[in-house]
Amino acid sequence: MTHLPAATITGPQTVLFATAVGIIVTNLFAPQTLVGLIGPSFGADAAGFGLVAMATLLGYAAGLFFLVPLADLAENRALILRMLIAAAMAAGIATLAPTASALLIVLFVLGAACSAIQILVPIAASMAPPGQDGRVIGDVMSGLMVGILLARPLASLVADAWGWRAFYGLSAASLILLACVLAFSLPRRLPVARTSYGALIASLLGLLRDEPMLRRRALTAALVMAAFSLFWTAVALRLAQSPFDLGQRGIALFALAGVGGAAVTPLFGRAGDRGLTRSATLACHLVLIGAMALSAWAGSAAAATATGWVPLGLMVVSAVLLDIGVTGDQTLGRRAINLLQPKARGRLNGLFVGIFFIGGATGSMLAGIAWAWNGWPAVCSAGAVFGLAALLVDWIGGPE
Repeated sequence: MTHLPAATITGPQTVLFATAVGIIVTNLFAPQTLVGLIGPSFGADAAGFGLVAMATLLGYAAGLFFLVPLADLAENRALILRMLIAAAMAAGIATLAPTASALLIVLFVLGAACSAIQILVPIAASMAPPGQDGRVIGDVMSGLMVGILLARPLASLVADAWGWRAFYGLSAASLILLACVLAFSLPRRLPVARTSYGALIASLLGLLRDEPMLRRRALTAALVMAAFSLFWTAVALRLAQSPFDLGQRGIALFALAGVGGAAVTPLFGRAGDRGLTRSATLACHLVLIGAMALSAWAGSAAAATATGWVPLGLMVVSAVLLDIGVTGDQTLGRRAINLLQPKARGRLNGLFVGIFFIGGATGSMLAGIAWAWNGWPAVCSAGAVFGLAALLVDWIGGPE
């Protein structure tokens, strides 16, 4: 097989790609703000809340390892449409899940199908003009980050009005509509690779072994994603406590404030194009550590004051800074990965994002454990440790 001639990506096509990944990714992060509702509805304790958020992220990682490599074997548009239909079916079934174990299985399947995102991003990158890969990836990633950040307020508002199951009904309808739009507007893309599925999966270990850039970028991305998931899985629990006492609507507004972090995504892509990858990445990790420190102070200060408005404002600032740090690291890492081996782009993206979502799933799981152990201080301390580890990996690694 060979690639069909790829036209240069246009502005409307960039918007389409950004919108598509933004819609799909909402399913991965909505559980983080719904854990306070889903857990009690099934009688789960605080330590078990993190499993709800972990299931979708773990499924997504599995999809990246075992479904995304198919992008190097099968026609991409048809593959994406099949995965979107599967995601819509899983979301629909989630609205009827009778037990916690059934829901966890369905959310795992939903997460796996949502890995279609990582087939869409390489298609957009392959259509970028020469030397502008970073710009296109940054623009598409801005849609991804907006989807991630809007997932929490959207889920909170829907759950406040109609319950948490209604969110998955809305998601199923959105995914079906998106599949219809992409069926008529997404360009066909045939892969270059001529091999079997088994050989493709086996080649993942070879790529990980042979590409030190992939190992480094995936490791730092996993560490910052763990910090990100820790914060956003537990922050809803902290905001529901005194003196904040926020309900689902208040938590939705808090999550909405973090959307501002996505505005800087294209800037990181352009920084990579100018050769500033390492310095920008180190800055992202420092910002993340600062964000966790600020959120820890705001949470403790809130407990000692009669009003929570000032600490709440500082919590919002820390959320924005955290999102900037994570967005920057992922955008720069994705750009570096997409420049390695064009023929293996699907597998490289699957490995990179799969590894960092394992970090995200780990963070979500640890959020429940840290919260049960020592509340918000333990959550923030764990997040700072992950950020420091990412900083050390890049600092020791030296110039790229």
